[in-house]
Amino acid sequence: MARRGLLIILSSPSGAGKSTLAKRLMVWDTALSFSVSATTRQPRAGEVDGADYHFVTEPAFRKLVDDRGMLEHARVFDNYYGSPKAPVQTAIELGRDVLFDVDWQGAQQISNSDLQDAVLSIFILPPSITELHRRLVERGQDDPDTIDRRMQKSWDEISHWDGYDYVLVNDDLNTTEAQLRTIISAERLRRAQQPDLLDHVRTLQREFEER
Repeated sequence: MARRGLLIILSSPSGAGKSTLAKRLMVWDTALSFSVSATTRQPRAGEVDGADYHFVTEPAFRKLVDDRGMLEHARVFDNYYGSPKAPVQTAIELGRDVLFDVDWQGAQQISNSDLQDAVLSIFILPPSITELHRRLVERGQDDPDTIDRRMQKSWDEISHWDGYDYVLVNDDLNTTEAQLRTIISAERLRRAQQPDLLDHVRTLQREFEER
């Protein structure tokens, strides 16, 4: 039987592991599609346009917002980020799950959108603030000033933990990945995600009455 697609949202403060976990989920289930965000920031070393992000100019980004072409958008660290709506809408209608790596602002916008019935939101907490800082330093992507800014912003992110369907503490990647798999597998089986169930039950009823 067909099922509706899920909008699977992963959020966390920078360094808590959501990007790594998202990549692991894509390996676990190759049918998952990743929502590639649009951004006005400059590409980092090794990032590919269209794969990591859609890198666009600020005027182009603003036009998409004005045309209601963004499912969610936000300004973060002097740059804009957002999720183009059209490919997500198509995927959901075709019964495909779409994975989002967004902050709490994006999660809130998606959860309040016209696609809210398809949303599955999960927040990833770090085991400690000390460990969060260590991970940011060790990944080697940002200079000290940027790391300080990310740490200052981390509590703002964490304070919105109670707006999510599920909350996991990522003290071990393998354990957290297993928990995510369990959550997603269960959510796919919800009655609301299986629109053909009613027809199946009616068929069973007819068969029963014809005996």
